[in-house]
Amino acid sequence: QVQLVESGGGLVQAGGSLRLSCAASGIIFSIDNMGWYRQSPGKQRELVAGITSGGSTNYADSVKGRFTISRDNAKNTVYLQMNSLKPEDTAVYYCNANYAYTVYWGQGTQVTVSS
Repeated sequence: QVQLVESGGGLVQAGGSLRLSCAASGIIFSIDNMGWYRQSPGKQRELVAGITSGGSTNYADSVKGRFTISRDNAKNTVYLQMNSLKPEDTAVYYCNANYAYTVYWGQGTQVTVSS
């Protein structure tokens, strides 16, 4: 059974940094696209950043220049380096993986940025 487990969330002051990790288990073949989404209270879940199996990336306009997504295919892990954090980045962050024609989600990790 495929599982995604996120880690690295927490409380940080504005301007600070956090690094999120998401490790996939139960993987036999290579994972296709992976990504990070976030959801804050009263808002829809939104894409933060995505990365293909070949390493091509895309970002939401609100995080361009501040966040960097990367992956380690040997470890089936995707990362999100978040710098220059703002209070509006506060949300639950979820990782996402497309594998064997199925979309899998992690349980989410809370990121809180204080002003």
